[in-house]
Amino acid sequence: MSTAKYRSIFTASTEQQRQENFDDYWIFTQQHGGELLEEDRDLLKKRARLQYFQDNPVRLRTPLANPESFYRNYVTMMDDPESLDRMTLMLTGIYKFARHEWVGIKGAWDYAPSMAEARTLQDKISRVHLAEEFCHVRLFDEMLKTCGLDKVEWVPLSPWKEKVYEVFPKLPSFILDAPAFVTELMGVTFYCHLDKLFDDVFADEPEVRERLKALLDEITIDEAAHVGQRRNFVGSIGIKVSKWLVKPFYTMFFDDIPEVGLLFDVEQMIKDGEEFDFNQLPPRIVEHSWVPSYCKA
Repeated sequence: MSTAKYRSIFTASTEQQRQENFDDYWIFTQQHGGELLEEDRDLLKKRARLQYFQDNPVRLRTPLANPESFYRNYVTMMDDPESLDRMTLMLTGIYKFARHEWVGIKGAWDYAPSMAEARTLQDKISRVHLAEEFCHVRLFDEMLKTCGLDKVEWVPLSPWKEKVYEVFPKLPSFILDAPAFVTELMGVTFYCHLDKLFDDVFADEPEVRERLKALLDEITIDEAAHVGQRRNFVGSIGIKVSKWLVKPFYTMFFDDIPEVGLLFDVEQMIKDGEEFDFNQLPPRIVEHSWVPSYCKA
């Protein structure tokens, strides 16, 4: 007899179920993040949590052997990536992943209605969602500082990539919803594999390992909820399209970050995306996150 608590994220749902879940998600997100600080693109509870980490810093006992190797390669890979040590390779990969997130949410934030202008519950949810994503970039920045990298700059992508991210949120919902859902799913997949990599790379730095895991948990809890939230936008046809998009989207995105192919099994990441359900996540993540009712067994 199966003991699984959750169904596939690609489980069918009705329009009524999705609307009810929007209502439920809104209640969750208000309790989870606290007051929206719109001018700062921040949330009150998230700000307090980051402040805790900053007030109680943890740093590597053995500093990076060659920080300049990170700074030379973190924006654009200048060296042969196979020549980098595993920790540096992981840190440049984290930056590149987070940088894509940062560029994407900048464009979406400028286009999306402010909370005062929001006309629908979905508009309000999306505004808070974007604020959470800005909080994630701050947490990623704190990860890098934990590893002694305090000179990181968040710089734009190439002009054409910036344009793609600028145009993406302006697409009609019937085009936007499935890819947006898949990108959230890809984030959760990446974070799950990154969590396991921390165990390997920081085996000799237990304090740093646990701090990085705590920072990543803050992000993953939100991102798991975002997977469910974005799933609510996708109907019966769109969910079939979404599952088909997993492989090309994961492949295209991770091909742009050379570190990923050296650090992770990309084929396994794709499989994890195609087969995703919330049973894949540790209980410590799920119990603080949000799951659509139609994905509960």
